[in-house]
This record gives sequence, C-alpha cells and structure tokens, in this order.
Amino acid sequence: MAREAQDFSAAVRTGTGKGAARQARREGNVPGIVYGDGKEPVALNINYNYLLKRLKQGRFLQSLFNLKVEGQPDVHVICRGVQRDVVKDLPTHVDFMRIHDESKIELFIHVDFINHEASPGLKRGGTLTVVRHEVELEVTAGDIPDHITVDLTGKQIGDVIHINEIELPAGAKPTVARNFAVANIAAPSGLAASAE
Repeated sequence: MAREAQDFSAAVRTGTGKGAARQARREGNVPGIVYGDGKEPVALNINYNYLLKRLKQGRFLQSLFNLKVEGQPDVHVICRGVQRDVVKDLPTHVDFMRIHDESKIELFIHVDFINHEASPGLKRGGTLTVVRHEVELEVTAGDIPDHITVDLTGKQIGDVIHINEIELPAGAKPTVARNFAVANIAAPSGLAASAE
C-alpha cells in the first residue's frame, strides 16, 4: 500500500534572491529550495515543463520523492509548498523538505470509497456525500500510504462515517483529536420531501 519514492530531477541554482529567481524563470525554470535535516538549504532550478507534468499527475504534495541533483547524493524529500502566480495559477516557486524514512510527517491522504453496490442505503437511492476527500494523517515518511479505504458495505441512509471507524494503515494516525465525519449517506431528495 505504501508508495515508492519517485525520482525527481533538479539542478543547483547559483545565486539567491529575487534577481536570481527571475533569471531562472526567464530561462524556463522554476526556482525552488530544499531544506531540513540539519543541513544547509540548497537553492534549486526545476525545469518548468517537467514540474508542470509532475503537478498534473496529481497528489504532488502527498508524494515521497528521491531528489536527484547533479553532484550531490540523492535525498528523500516531500514537497511542503508550491507557490503559484495569482493570475495564471502557474508554479513560481517550490519548497522541498529533506526527511529520513523513519521521520514522522503530516500529509493529506486521499480517501477511496469501495463496495457502493453492497450498501443498502445507496441501493435505495441514497446519495454518498463526501465531507472530506482527503484526511490529514501523521505518517512515517518511509511508509506513506497511497490512500485510505472506506468500505460502504451495510451502510444505510442516515449513516455517518467517522474517522475512528476507518481502518488506517499501520503507524498512521489523524492529526485532529476529535472523531470527525468523513462522509455520510443522505436520503434522496424525494424521500426527504415526503417525510416532511
């Protein structure tokens, strides 16, 4: 269930500050930085088209990457933020954080719903209302789950699915202490109207 670290290529950026960042953008790169693990931050240049392709694949902020920078040892990183242009919504800067496989990190993990056909509530015309498509979990960096699964078997109209009912991967726990709702099965609008 855990994902493999994907390779991610970047180059060292010489110079820092606005001037160097603007120069990087003119040359078709997106400036970035990698920090953490008690080491000096390193300024990066990431090819614009390469980054855009990776962003469009989805789940960029939940992926563990094996950062490959020429002349430096490979290091495991996660993305901690992608700054975007406010008008064009295109990436302008990327922050990466170095981590060890045993580091504890907080990430938003995608929620998958299975066995729709085994839910009596959905068969009777109920609607699955997803409250959270992603749940923030504290996970071990070397064992980031691809998703968490919610089994809808036996769920009736009016049932609410809380985080405590979902089987989480080993070592993962929610970052919020309360038992929040992830989804519910709502009555169809015609049934709700006739009940009134």
